[in-house]
Amino acid sequence: MPSDILVQAVEAAEYADRLARVREIMRERSLAGLVVTDPANLFYLTGYDAWSFYTPQCLILGAEGEPHLFARAMDAAGAAYTCNLRADQIHGYPEELVHRPDVHPFDWIAERARSLLPDGETIAVEADSHYFSARGYLALGNGLPGRRLVDSTELVNWVRLVKSPHELAQLRIAGQIAATAMRIACDQLQPGRRQCDLVAEIMAAQAIGTPDHGGGYPAIVPMLPTGEAAGTPHLTWTDRVFRAGEATTIELAGVFGRYHAPLARTVMLGDPPQRLTETAKVVAEGLQATLATIRPGVTGSAVHHAFDTVIRGHGLRKDSRIGYSIGIGYPPDWGERTVSLRPGETTELAAGMAFHVILGMWMDGWGYELSEPVVVTSNGVERLTDLPPDLTIRR
Repeated sequence: MPSDILVQAVEAAEYADRLARVREIMRERSLAGLVVTDPANLFYLTGYDAWSFYTPQCLILGAEGEPHLFARAMDAAGAAYTCNLRADQIHGYPEELVHRPDVHPFDWIAERARSLLPDGETIAVEADSHYFSARGYLALGNGLPGRRLVDSTELVNWVRLVKSPHELAQLRIAGQIAATAMRIACDQLQPGRRQCDLVAEIMAAQAIGTPDHGGGYPAIVPMLPTGEAAGTPHLTWTDRVFRAGEATTIELAGVFGRYHAPLARTVMLGDPPQRLTETAKVVAEGLQATLATIRPGVTGSAVHHAFDTVIRGHGLRKDSRIGYSIGIGYPPDWGERTVSLRPGETTELAAGMAFHVILGMWMDGWGYELSEPVVVTSNGVERLTDLPPDLTIRR
């Protein structure tokens, strides 16, 4: 991996290009406006970054003119510190609208957005965004009579799919942080230690980052199903101690500038059972086949087929997808919700796309997990970490 990465702030020209590509798709779809509520998309288009997404906020983008950010008044005051908008493009709704059963912040937002969103036109909203509630949608629709609201179908997410050189630099640093955190996790996972104590070290490593670059908070907390629970994904920690004879799957992410590099490994305390050893070898072989297949022009389905062919040859099967696009992340997810590496995915890969190749084998009462964050290059793939793709055994 490059060791001389230079990190620069997003330049005005890059923000302008992002906005232009979004508006190009809006024109193709005959959209007169777009309401952006996903915090990752707000960050992508404006640089706005705060833990404010638990209350309604959005960017109103017309087919022409300047974008306008709407947020809670106390958060609007801080938006100028992170986003690229002028003060007159940032609007704060009153505090008395927060958490009320009879009124909603989108009532206030819609009233002020009428001049930005033409009457009689089609307006896209991020209908599947995690923080755009049903009440928010209804309030927006009631407050914009004469406009037809439609689902944006992740319009901005798809624009984000191919990363700029600036974004790739962020991802490479995130990969370094992920590798550092995972080394600590694998080295410090020992019999008799409480799971919560190990997670404290992982989280510290995620925040400390590297000597050159401090880390950010992850969209998903560290996950480490242990023992029989390792047969299922997405479980977090308890105060239970790690025990000899048990395996733990660890999934975490390195974060830099809100860009995420997820990473997963498996640690066995003691001699591993044969089924775990054999599965680890097969999955490692499958990873190599997967990475060898990734290149521009190949479909997500073809990448999945390369892995599936390897494991089926050894009598194994995996029903879930083996990867998804990554980049900017905010809770509760670090995925972009665009391309998946699975059967039927017809999207062709292109240089600059980034993926979390996640090869989790979840069995009845046991499991094995191996993953890599990668970037598609002009002729293949670049791994964002340098950890060996092996089962870690601690005796």
